[in-house]
Amino acid sequence: MNSSPRRGRRPGSPDVRAQILAVARDRFHREGYDGVTMRSLAADVGVDAALISYYFGSKRGLFAAVLEISVHPADILAKLLEGDLETLPQRAVRTLVTVWDQPEMGMPLLSAVRAAVADPELAALIRRGLHRELIDQLADRIGGADAHHRAGTFVGQIGGLVFTRYVLAVEPLASMTVDEIVRTLGPALRTTLFGPVAIPARRPHAAAGPARGPAPR
Repeated sequence: MNSSPRRGRRPGSPDVRAQILAVARDRFHREGYDGVTMRSLAADVGVDAALISYYFGSKRGLFAAVLEISVHPADILAKLLEGDLETLPQRAVRTLVTVWDQPEMGMPLLSAVRAAVADPELAALIRRGLHRELIDQLADRIGGADAHHRAGTFVGQIGGLVFTRYVLAVEPLASMTVDEIVRTLGPALRTTLFGPVAIPARRPHAAAGPARGPAPR
């Protein structure tokens, strides 16, 4: 009877999940977000790509797990883009503040931001991920010749909100309610995405009649 060990893909287990994360973390750091594929990562770990999808759902889910965050911004944006574009800036601000204000979701995100500030390589990795998963996705949805420029500026403004409110805790933004932030920043963000709101031209006054001289005495 042949007692040689079985060859092939290793079955899933908690240890394999940890191995996937360890290899992914190293690959993301060395090659960047775009340089890593699910198939090549599976080959490195020695598992089927379907197993990585089973554990993490997608590449962005794996990236979120590497950063130890429970919610990926790209998943939030994808849901926001399903709605009306006209209200996207206001909905984006409301959703972002709501998520970051919840400690179980906001604290891991804040930790990722702080780690990126201290680690240039991690910052570059997150920047490439944001560009690939947020800016490109948003630009495709809004369209137009300068869509990437507008989308990038919009994401930068959102990042400024995060940094000012949650990292530096600058007042009054740090203490404002969700509704106050939406009212204050929504119009500017809308202008970034869609341009200034067109103001209807004022109608000219009716042409004046012929001048009249003084009434005869």
